[in-house]
Amino acid sequence: MPGVVMTARLECLGLRVAGRSVTLCVLVLCLMPYFGWAVSYKQGDPVVLYVNKVGPYHNPQETYHYYTLPVCRPKEVRHKALSLGEVLDGDRMAESLYNIRFKENADRLTLCKLTLSEKEVDQLREAIEELYYFEFVLDDIPIWGFVGYMEESGFLPHSHKVGLWTHLDLNIEYNGDSVIFANVSVKDVKPEPLEEGGAIHGAGVGSGGLSITHTYSVRWFETTLPHSRRAERLRDYSFFPKTLEIHWLSIINSLVLVVLLLGFVIIILMRVLKNDFARYNVEEDGGCDDLDQGDNGWKIIHTDVFRFPPYKSLLCAVLGVGAQFLTLATGIIVMALLGMFNVHRHGAINSAAIVLYALTSCVSGYCSCSFYTQIQGQRWVWNIILTSALFSAPLFFTWSVVNSVHWWSGSTQALPATTVLLLLGAWVLVGFPLTVIGGIVGKNRAGNFQAPCRTRNIARQIPQQPWYKHTAVHMAIGGFLPFSAISVELYYIFATAWGREHYTLYGILLCVFAILLSVGACISVALTYFLLSGEDYRWWWRSVLSTGSTGIFIFVYSLFYYHNRSNMSGLVQSVEFFGYSLLTAFVFSLMLGTVSFWASLAFIRYIYRSLKMD
Repeated sequence: MPGVVMTARLECLGLRVAGRSVTLCVLVLCLMPYFGWAVSYKQGDPVVLYVNKVGPYHNPQETYHYYTLPVCRPKEVRHKALSLGEVLDGDRMAESLYNIRFKENADRLTLCKLTLSEKEVDQLREAIEELYYFEFVLDDIPIWGFVGYMEESGFLPHSHKVGLWTHLDLNIEYNGDSVIFANVSVKDVKPEPLEEGGAIHGAGVGSGGLSITHTYSVRWFETTLPHSRRAERLRDYSFFPKTLEIHWLSIINSLVLVVLLLGFVIIILMRVLKNDFARYNVEEDGGCDDLDQGDNGWKIIHTDVFRFPPYKSLLCAVLGVGAQFLTLATGIIVMALLGMFNVHRHGAINSAAIVLYALTSCVSGYCSCSFYTQIQGQRWVWNIILTSALFSAPLFFTWSVVNSVHWWSGSTQALPATTVLLLLGAWVLVGFPLTVIGGIVGKNRAGNFQAPCRTRNIARQIPQQPWYKHTAVHMAIGGFLPFSAISVELYYIFATAWGREHYTLYGILLCVFAILLSVGACISVALTYFLLSGEDYRWWWRSVLSTGSTGIFIFVYSLFYYHNRSNMSGLVQSVEFFGYSLLTAFVFSLMLGTVSFWASLAFIRYIYRSLKMD
């Protein structure tokens, strides 16, 4: 099986897809990260070390190919075939000149000798001053280190020293015939100091340029850790700062607050509704059309509360795409709980997200077109197109801007043409057709709307509402409360997505996700009740916007995180951060808007069915 998958992957990435389905290639490339078989070595077998990327330490998404720096490279650069997730993650692995033999130590081997021009020395100096780090990959194990050394000291006189690491010690741990862990160190190694203007101490300087010799050593260490648990060894390694800790206390605190909030809302609503039912059902005689005589409150608008809203197609598209992302998010969390994502499987979450997004397109088509048919929508073809484009169009626009900036800067985050074609093929051949199929099935299986009361032809006039029942106030309340339930966990998620952390507390994430949806549903029900009590029956869009506004709070938090919790800077990193933060906020708005709408609809159906309207 591994050999078949590897062959298919090479064919897909090489665009040799004649006579083969693009869909098959997409699935193969996406599923590659999950075939984590162990590689066995014998004494003296070559162990390939791939060079991958470099970039500023504080800008995780600003990465460049390792060979863009004036470093040792082979005459012919041969790249490793990558999975789709690895490409999306900015990986560009290429073979290196390091000669490593399994369980064979080596001391101060010469990697290469370079003659650098003044421009190349200045390029290295600038990279070191920007705290460039490099990433190598050995047997799917990432290895990190800094390109050079910088020291600032004193005020008067001021000292600014920049040095290049020209020797690396490779430390590799093994168990039996498998590689378990690897890292690099520069302990007891002095950097070569670089002078501004291209001068260098300790290296030969001639009219032809600067002469530098790069060397390396290899040390093998035996360990008892089995190959199946080698991810634990990498997780405990701390090249990047460790800020994620077990945060049960914070989660318990949020959980207690949420339980108190939900209990308060449910108890108050049930007591109020009980009094309303007792008052409204005093007169058991009289028809449904006579209930509004001499009364007020939510009962009086029973002939208008199920009046269909404007922009029905857009509303149904929001509900469909929201249901799709609820399914996708649940699937990602479940896959994480099953252990399908770990630090050795490069781009596994990216691959899973692409596959699930394509496959769950049928959910969006079905939910959108089914409800659109129920509320008497006629342009179901347009509804399917709108549903398919509601998220994919903003995604494509954002990606185009971000990818253009990466391409302009020469970053490895810029997707190659082959990957763009594969992603486009996944949407054209899988995502969009499944949306159409789901829409057709939803249209044919849609039943009646099931409204407890019939709607009059003439709409009732809505009385003027107090300021605290306006849409902006409801959005502020409905957005802040769900955001407060996830604010603690949101920091850890941002630190993982935009930092150097590896998130492993997926059980807590599932609890927080459930809490978020529960709070959104309860707050929406409460706000909908207050809206109806003021004889305002325009609850359809209000229910979506009330808790859907949580996305606004999440984007505001991203601004706070960028300025106060991170050291990100520069055009490349900023464009990517704010572009995809906007998309993230939009996704949360769709999910929570969908949950709040269905919760409000179920609540309204319940209270109007409970009235005695014979």
